[in-house]
Amino acid sequence: MSEIMRPRRVLLDLAVTLDGFIEGKNGEIDWCIMDSEMDFIHFLNRIDTILYGRKSYDLWGQYAAENDDVEDDMWNIIHQKEKYVFSRNQQGSGTGAHFVNGNVVEEVIKLKNQPGKDIWLYGGASLITTFIKYNLVDEFRLSVHPVILGEGKPLFIDVKQRVNLEHVDTRTFSSGVVQLCYRLKN
Repeated sequence: MSEIMRPRRVLLDLAVTLDGFIEGKNGEIDWCIMDSEMDFIHFLNRIDTILYGRKSYDLWGQYAAENDDVEDDMWNIIHQKEKYVFSRNQQGSGTGAHFVNGNVVEEVIKLKNQPGKDIWLYGGASLITTFIKYNLVDEFRLSVHPVILGEGKPLFIDVKQRVNLEHVDTRTFSSGVVQLCYRLKN
């Protein structure tokens, strides 16, 4: 029996503090809990493509864990995914990523219509804002961590329009992380 083809979905999956920050004021993410109960490997198996803003890619696109076998395994899986980097001016530099300098909407629609697994919108904040502006995020999966930073880089910047979502799932973990899943409401 043949599988019914559906367009790939763009999944925003991020850790966020209770006060809505994705990084501390100096870019720190030491508050982010890697909870094995969250089964991040299962999420990684749902995707085959990762979308980065240039700054996020520079920080995390080639990241390698230090002396941590579990984290090393996770990063090895991440680095096997196809990567697209959205940048206003940087061209590809032999890093194994595709650099997109042109029309974001056109490129994402093209990716969504190709066969494959879902697509992870990794970030950063300005790329997330662009995706929200053009209704390109199909599912929001936010893992709210039990910490208040007071200042830092907010998840949502310059979002000017209302975005209606419908609740899909909520999961609570023993670490105190609460994962909220929403999809774009039609």
